[in-house]
Amino acid sequence: MKKTAFLILCAAVLPACTPTVKVEAPDKPIEINMNVNIEHHVKVEIERDVKDAIAKNSDIF
Repeated sequence: MKKTAFLILCAAVLPACTPTVKVEAPDKPIEINMNVNIEHHVKVEIERDVKDAIAKNSDIF
């Protein structure tokens, strides 16, 4: 009698324990915020005689 009651109880409880996985698309679009700050520094060094040549012939540049 106890075994029968136990089997009926197990048969009733086991379907409630089955795992389910749902894959659904979100309601809103996915938003990715990329706050990127890009800085760059360019350092150019030229020799003094080149500076003088550019100053004298500024019309060619």
